[in-house]
Amino acid sequence: MKILFKNGSIYDGSGEAPSVGDVLIEDDTILEVGGSISAPADKVVDLTGLQICPGFIDAHSHNDFFYDREDAEKYYKPFIEQGITTQITGNCSFSPFGADPDTPYRDKMGGGLFDTLAPCSFAEFKERAAGRLYVNLVPLIGQGSVRAGIAGYNPAPFTPEQIEKELGFVREAMEGGAFGGSLGFMYEPDRYAREDEILAFAREIARYGGIVTVHPRACSIVSADYPLLTKKSHLEMGLDEAVDIMEKSGCRLEYSHLIFTGQRSWKLLDKMLDTFYRERRKGYPIAYDNYAFHYGASVITVVFPEWYAQLSREEAAKPVNRFKLQLTILMYRKVLGIDWDDMVIAYISDEHPEYEGKTIPQAAAEEGLSNLDMYLKLVDLSNRAGSIYLGKYYNEEIVRRLMEDELSVFMTDAWVVEKGLQNIAAFQTFPQFFVLAKRYGIPAEKIVRKMTGATADRYGIPQRGYLKPGCKADLTVIDLDGMRVDEKKPDAKPGGIVHVYVNGRPVLQDGAYVGGQAGEIVLKR
Repeated sequence: MKILFKNGSIYDGSGEAPSVGDVLIEDDTILEVGGSISAPADKVVDLTGLQICPGFIDAHSHNDFFYDREDAEKYYKPFIEQGITTQITGNCSFSPFGADPDTPYRDKMGGGLFDTLAPCSFAEFKERAAGRLYVNLVPLIGQGSVRAGIAGYNPAPFTPEQIEKELGFVREAMEGGAFGGSLGFMYEPDRYAREDEILAFAREIARYGGIVTVHPRACSIVSADYPLLTKKSHLEMGLDEAVDIMEKSGCRLEYSHLIFTGQRSWKLLDKMLDTFYRERRKGYPIAYDNYAFHYGASVITVVFPEWYAQLSREEAAKPVNRFKLQLTILMYRKVLGIDWDDMVIAYISDEHPEYEGKTIPQAAAEEGLSNLDMYLKLVDLSNRAGSIYLGKYYNEEIVRRLMEDELSVFMTDAWVVEKGLQNIAAFQTFPQFFVLAKRYGIPAEKIVRKMTGATADRYGIPQRGYLKPGCKADLTVIDLDGMRVDEKKPDAKPGGIVHVYVNGRPVLQDGAYVGGQAGEIVLKR
């Protein structure tokens, strides 16, 4: 079927200024772009006053964990509604493949964040996903999932035999078309991997020309993963560790979600960017991705000290331990530069939805408790498994600088949750970038570039990210004047996304979701 899109402003993914013209597609392929196309078509779509772009590419996603669920569509719908047609998956060391089907550690493969329904090889993953995807997936293999499939959360160093078994899964994935692999040093079990294992993993990825994405050990000025007294901030040390892996292994490196958690981390922006550009000048292929909002998903225990968690109820209730706890949490908050009102409650339990969407001080005021007592109550009610949205990841200046920086590409790092307050990033991230670009005076073609061609180039994604003849017909049609987000309603449908096509099939028309399993696993050539 031939479809002709007429009279749209063409943003081709190159970053060049747009021009008004036409785009002709046939089935899943772009045939012609530009000027006035007079070829016959089965359908003509008038785009007067609108902008036509390559389908947006989400540079950091975890949606590979939901493809095989009976209700899979609900996990992909909000991403399509923000114009996304392709997602890079397997990040932060987690992938649903890279393990024996009969591994006894299935429940460990998602690091406590995701549930792997059916552990499998990469070949089996491709077979299972065929015909079931709502967007295109660009797969990475997660070292944490591979490691968990072999040894669960055992912190013991891997033996040479275990490393070789790990590399066997890596080779199978890379030879089967995966684009690279990921590391996630904040999570079990990847945080237990020693240098020999880490470098073996990265070198194997590099051998196939793949990319390695790294979730660092620290995203704040201090953390629990490095000694308290260090010459550099922990945020800088996390980047240094990633750089060391890149330099020693020869891999291409993507630093995942460059954030600055807590106000005291904000002053490190220039130092972090200086490190990226120093490595680029030395010839190393390193870059990063970033958010659009100032906050992100976290756990309720983010400032809950481990020593207090290990006390019995009787010991925990003693005044001396309560006083020590209060001082410890105060120190965490002061050192990080976050406060109670930076914590928005996302989920506590099925029995307590009344807390969702409130800050700690709001909940405390309603119940006549101190902020600390309210926080401890929520920790107990959630059995230490509650979730929050933590603020002060960025400020306006940092977001603007990262959006303008040539090394950044855009991502959501979000997923639809079963219960509780949804993460706004899963619903409104890409439109938010356009809203911010208008505020900051950044040309729309530069924003489209980061969402499309720049991401495709960075990961080596074939036939995606550009409006060019021969490319896949992933298309997003937008109304720049109609771009709207609603930060008060995290799961609101954004404005400004008019049509979305995945591999030539309409999945959003005139702003209305129509769906359809039009996606595919994209394979590296």
